Amino acid sequence: MTDLFTDSQAGIAALAARDAALALQEDVGTGDLTAGLVPPSRAVARIIAREAAVICGAPWLEAVVRALDPVAHVQWHCAEGERCAPDQAIVEIAGDARSLLSAERTALNFLQLLSAVATKTASYVDAVRGTRAQIVDTRKTLPGLRLAQKYAVRTGGGTNHRIGLFDAILIKENHIAAAGGIRAAMAAAAQVTAPLKFVEVEVETLNELDEALAVGARMILLDNMDLPTLREAVRRNDAMGEGRAVLEISGGVTLDSVAALAATGVDRISIGALTKDVKAIDFSMRFQEA
Repeated sequence: MTDLFTDSQAGIAALAARDAALALQEDVGTGDLTAGLVPPSRAVARIIAREAAVICGAPWLEAVVRALDPVAHVQWHCAEGERCAPDQAIVEIAGDARSLLSAERTALNFLQLLSAVATKTASYVDAVRGTRAQIVDTRKTLPGLRLAQKYAVRTGGGTNHRIGLFDAILIKENHIAAAGGIRAAMAAAAQVTAPLKFVEVEVETLNELDEALAVGARMILLDNMDLPTLREAVRRNDAMGEGRAVLEISGGVTLDSVAALAATGVDRISIGALTKDVKAIDFSMRFQEA
């Protein structure tokens, strides 16, 4: 599965099951020696959020739990994509005690990471509300967890960029230099017959913007431009009328700067920090006797 724009719930569940199997193999391996000390019994476990967050990762948590106890009962008190308060019990799990003990760390690892991505994304989405700018992710993801993190971006209200190098074309400065210029790179892109989500070209100056517009670019990445230059870029692009390109900002975007960047009138703001600079949300699991 590689297309998060059209994913079904079944596709997300399959992705979560794949990720859960790999993570459990890494953690449990040939068996949980410590959980084996516990006599067979049923237990109820609650997961508590220790801080405010946007909850994300329910399919992954459930996949981990049910991989070890297929008949475990999972009851959510805070739905996927909802905001929780500090010290709120967000989910209750009833099942085999040994299985829940073995599932605990892996389940929490997914929940803390994906909720962190969703929470951070939501903070940027809130900051640009009222503008036309969308908050967009990048390929700066944890190896092996790209699709999960991009799912979390969408849960937080953001938009996915390309999934990888295979589904869209993004012509950056090194591609332009190697190809012999914007015009040459765009001409080569026009010959690609594979299905593409988009063709985008990066520009660093207003002259490069004019050149990209002149060759018919319909999606342009404005790299590390200051606010006056961005406003002029938007003005020149809007003057194209129906030939207007989608304008995206990239480079050094922070929560403090994103509102001013969005106010320039750009369409998209891509932020690597959504997935690469995240602080895990603090969750804990507490057991009670069933």
